[in-house]
Amino acid sequence: MTSSNTQGRGQAAKSAARSTQNETLTAAGRAGFVARGIVYVLIGALAIRIALGSGGESADRQGALAQVAAQPFGEVMLWAMVVGFGCMALWRGTRALLTRGPRRKVGSRVLDGGRAVFYAFVCWATAAYAAGGGQGSSGNAQSQDWTASALKLSYGRVLVGAAGCLLIGIGGVLAVRAAMRRFLKQLDTGTMSHRTKQVVTALGVVGGVARGVVFAAAGTFILVAAVRFDPNEAKGVDATLRSFTQTPVGPWLLVAVAIGLILFGVFSFASARWRHL
Repeated sequence: MTSSNTQGRGQAAKSAARSTQNETLTAAGRAGFVARGIVYVLIGALAIRIALGSGGESADRQGALAQVAAQPFGEVMLWAMVVGFGCMALWRGTRALLTRGPRRKVGSRVLDGGRAVFYAFVCWATAAYAAGGGQGSSGNAQSQDWTASALKLSYGRVLVGAAGCLLIGIGGVLAVRAAMRRFLKQLDTGTMSHRTKQVVTALGVVGGVARGVVFAAAGTFILVAAVRFDPNEAKGVDATLRSFTQTPVGPWLLVAVAIGLILFGVFSFASARWRHL
């Protein structure tokens, strides 16, 4: 009888620990999606200002952080975003290493692992920005510096070209998955009203396609840098967005993409509310 009670208490303790862990990871994931949403909304807003000729700030993550820092309690908000990105890295890393189930295939784990590394870098970069008062080179300069360093390596041209092709592929996959509404499988649509589901679906489709276009465009510039053996051809997010104004339709393509990025930011907020975590 005593042994049975001991086992029962042990199982209850393990169940409570698992429940607490799941709640913690869920909260971490939701905080991460909120932080991601803030950055995309601000990048989109900065891009619209550039398209309309009234924006001198960089339309990238650094420009978005500068906008946050300029607000009342901006430093507090920056550190809150550091926590948010750290939470996203933690959630992705946990999914890659610990989450079990028939759907958790090797490819899904690798993808989550890559995203965990990416958000860990974003967390570190945001913390460095917050601690350094906004000092540091722009995203465009960093992209060109990294490309130049890579081109100096043995087979560097091949490596840079492969990186460009990979980024183009990622952008294409993001856009296609968004257009196919694959993201709906990750959302708790059963708790949404019909109208809410329609709005969230539109946000995910338009925003996801816009994000994919930006990734693919940035990858194209990196590929061109490899082909021409010129690191100056590589562009960060800001220069990539600005390049849309040089198309035949002028700044209106940038406006369309910028609106899409804002919508993706809002979709990230919706993910923080309804995503299965």
